[in-house]
Amino acid sequence: MRSFRSNLKPEFPRLLVLGGSGRLGGLLRRVWSLSGGVAPQTVWQARRPGDFAAFGGPTVVFDPLAEPEALARAVASAAAVLLLAGPTRGTAAEMAAHRDLAAAVLDRAGGRPVLLASSAAVYGRPAGRLCHEEDAPAPVSDYGRAKVAMEAVAAGRPGAVVLRIGNVAGADALLGQAAPPGGRRLHVFADGLAPRRSYIGPQALARALARLVRLAAGGGATLPGVINLALPGAVGMEALLRAAGESWQADPAPPEAIASVELAVDRALALGLVPDLPVTAAGLIADLRFEEGRA
Repeated sequence: MRSFRSNLKPEFPRLLVLGGSGRLGGLLRRVWSLSGGVAPQTVWQARRPGDFAAFGGPTVVFDPLAEPEALARAVASAAAVLLLAGPTRGTAAEMAAHRDLAAAVLDRAGGRPVLLASSAAVYGRPAGRLCHEEDAPAPVSDYGRAKVAMEAVAAGRPGAVVLRIGNVAGADALLGQAAPPGGRRLHVFADGLAPRRSYIGPQALARALARLVRLAAGGGATLPGVINLALPGAVGMEALLRAAGESWQADPAPPEAIASVELAVDRALALGLVPDLPVTAAGLIADLRFEEGRA
């Protein structure tokens, strides 16, 4: 693989990515490494030297909560920060890391742009067809509640932009993991359909974040404090598996299952973060397979 740094252009702002060793961070790093220079000048943080081994390791190694001085130095050297860190499951104390990390970064950002990765999970069971940024959060999962606590810390803070990201193809449980023994199973509702969700592919997400970093760090754009980030529309999980050429078995959806979560993306469209084209299962799989080198 080509060196990531060899493709950088000096006019791109310096971005510090905190917690980039997970699946989403790995997808972004690979896409940006192949982007031909249209990517932020990125510093990747990890807590262990072995993280990102496939990419030559992290740029900086420290624990953001246990080493506040190292965090302050890293933030001070960047034009913008992308906060991806935080567990997806765990005890209440472990999940509180989302809130604590946001507070630690924002306290040291000095008004620099801080993009905080939140989730569509904050909406819980939507009351209407679309989830708007103005809607009151109503999470039904521990992860969603942890993201709401993180968002509360960021609310009104200078430079803070909360990104409520839809499902990311390749980083989600459906396409980001190998099929379990016995094959994949999907909840199916009374209408015969599987869950529908707002999605975005790794390449589309990388482009959106690169543009957002430039807008935020350039100083000329006024950004909203919360942005839903996904492609327009929603896609069924059964359609994604068909497009990927995978088989699946249907299970009756339990009462607590949520049939549809579709994000209103007017703000993302107005900022030019995503194209004004409806999401398709085939398009998402093509985006993902290009990233995986299988196109």
